[in-house]
Amino acid sequence: MALAGMALLAVASITVGAQPRPPVDIHRIPEPTHPDVDPGIDRTDAAHAVPAEYRRQLVLYRTSEPPGTIVVHTADRFLYLIQENNRALRYGIGVGRDGFTWAGVKAITRKREWPDWRPPPEMIERQPYLPRFMAGGPGNPLGARALDLGATEYRIHGTNAPETIGHAVSSGCIRLVNEDVIDLYDRIPLGARVVVLHQ
Repeated sequence: MALAGMALLAVASITVGAQPRPPVDIHRIPEPTHPDVDPGIDRTDAAHAVPAEYRRQLVLYRTSEPPGTIVVHTADRFLYLIQENNRALRYGIGVGRDGFTWAGVKAITRKREWPDWRPPPEMIERQPYLPRFMAGGPGNPLGARALDLGATEYRIHGTNAPETIGHAVSSGCIRLVNEDVIDLYDRIPLGARVVVLHQ
C-alpha cells in the first residue's frame, strides 16, 4: 500500500513540470504541417492572410486558473489569456511539429523586444544551415517580442511567417503574429503563470 501511494505521488509530481517527450532522431527533421519561412525573410506583411478564427478575440472560457494566467492549447492552436468573469483573450498560434510537442506549467522568466536569435546547439545539429546568430528585426524568426518560459529553450514569441499560425511548425516554441505578441507582451508581467496543454 505504501509503495502504491509513493508511485501515485511520483506520477502526480511529474504532471506539474514539463512532460517528457519521446527522443527525436536528430537526423530526421519531423515534417511541419505547413512550410516554414527561412530566417532573414520578412513575410510579416502576410498577417492579413491569417484565418479569422486565429485572430485575437475575446471569448467565453471557463477555467479554475486565475486572471492573468496564460493557457495554451497546442492541439487546437490557441493561446488564452485568462480574464475576469469566465472570459479570455484568445490568440491564434503556431506550435511544435510532431516530436517537439510538450506540456507543463512554466513562468515567464524574461521579456525581450525585437530579440536577437541564437539557435540552440540541438537545432543547429538538426539544421546545420541555420545562422549561428541573427540580430533582432522583421526577418528574425522570434519576431517583435519574446517571452521566455522558465529555464527552458522554449518561448512565446512573434514570427516572420504569419502564414504558419494555426499550424505545427516549430521546435516547441509557441508563435504568434507580431501584432498579437506585442499585445500579449504588454499585458503580461514577469512571473506570469503559463499552462501548456497537449491533448
